Amino acid sequence: MANCELSFIAREPIDLERARQQHRAYERMLESVGARVVSLAAEPELPDSMFVEDPAIVLDELAVIFPLGTASRRAEAESIARALEPYRKLERVELPGTVEGGDIVRIVRKLYVGLSRRTNAEGIRQLRAILAPHGYEVIAVPVDGCLHLKSAVTYLGRNIVVGNRTRIDTAPFAGYEWIDVAPEEPRATNALVMGETVIFPAAFPRTRERIEKRGFRVMPLDISELQKAESGLTCSSLIFEG
Repeated sequence: MANCELSFIAREPIDLERARQQHRAYERMLESVGARVVSLAAEPELPDSMFVEDPAIVLDELAVIFPLGTASRRAEAESIARALEPYRKLERVELPGTVEGGDIVRIVRKLYVGLSRRTNAEGIRQLRAILAPHGYEVIAVPVDGCLHLKSAVTYLGRNIVVGNRTRIDTAPFAGYEWIDVAPEEPRATNALVMGETVIFPAAFPRTRERIEKRGFRVMPLDISELQKAESGLTCSSLIFEG
């Protein structure tokens, strides 16, 4: 994990044992709100493999496996594909297209996909072609100044998003209400919604308060060591109905 890819933050020493504890706490919190957690085997030779969200997206009808935008991470996709095969039919985006799941914000049957350093136009084109027969709309969103689209905006439900408007083209989200992150918490954009619960990084109390004021139940979680690897809360899980 100490050798993970970093793009927009400086490298800091990571306390591996504390990171493990935080990851286990993440799993326990998912279970506490009703999820059945399937933990995959560690892959020590793949420093970013904790971020299982990136190699795939799982929809009701199928799962799509992605070639990641960083070549050193592409081997992560095969273990994710094996794990998902019992649950869904698999389709694949192929190189030279690249997509990372962190660039996808799903709102019902609309998939907002970040055009970023990790996800390119060809990847978005292929994803659109794969999903069109299933009735999904794929909408490209230019991303600037952060790793993924979910590093800039996530969906909370009730037609509300939380985000940092300086990092993306906000025009595709014109129909949604915004909760802007607190100015002193520019990275407080990544929330994981489970039913009526918003799981949110404990490091961002001011933005958490803004979310709570809109009537959401928020459960804070300390992921400080994971954040040193440029992690958000959604990065470490693939959430779907079995």
